[in-house]
Amino acid sequence: MKYKRILLKLSGESLMGSQGYGIDSVRLGEYAQQIKNIAQAGTEVAIVIGGGNIFRGLSGASKGFDRVKGDQMGMLATVINSLALSSALESAGQPAQVLTAINMYPIGEHYSKWKAIESLKQGKVVIISCGTGNPFFTTDTGSALRAIEVEAEVMLKGTRVDGVYTADPEKDPTATKFDTISYDEVLARGLKVMDLTATALCKENRMPIYVFNMDIVGNLEKMMNGEPIGTLVTAE
Repeated sequence: MKYKRILLKLSGESLMGSQGYGIDSVRLGEYAQQIKNIAQAGTEVAIVIGGGNIFRGLSGASKGFDRVKGDQMGMLATVINSLALSSALESAGQPAQVLTAINMYPIGEHYSKWKAIESLKQGKVVIISCGTGNPFFTTDTGSALRAIEVEAEVMLKGTRVDGVYTADPEKDPTATKFDTISYDEVLARGLKVMDLTATALCKENRMPIYVFNMDIVGNLEKMMNGEPIGTLVTAE
């Protein structure tokens, strides 16, 4: 495997699968099997998952929710998804542990860098929920922060597109894909790889980001075996 320790960011929306809401058990099972395969091959896997399939704080704020309360609701949505993924992993025979940025034992242990690293070394998949634990920060920023904290070699962003494009490929048929791109070019072009805070945090700490399509079964293993299926974002 190409990397020894990774942070995998998963989209909450992708968990909806074809049903358009909530958690699709087929998609959940596919994710769990792919993650198990690389974990069993020796890669230490930490995961941050979004909550957009259940509730998104920013959209709640646009409908009249207090922004802080809306973001807290979004954090709870990530806990639901994290529990679902940990359950699917354990059903597949892969030990997993949920850590929460907000203390809510016994749902999950309270997150700390050292607890996360200890569990990774024990062969558990560590799922870190609640984002950063603070409002006004996305799960992208939470992913960047946790990747840096747990000393991952790379942050993988599993999305429904197969990399970073010059424009939104779902809207612009002439958009072309980058194999590699620098943080500075992402920021200069205004490309929506992640939000600005997350991208700046990765740039500052030289954390490479690899964007790929996680919804195609087998892509995670292909990426970990060095196949160029996505886009690498680095300092160069």
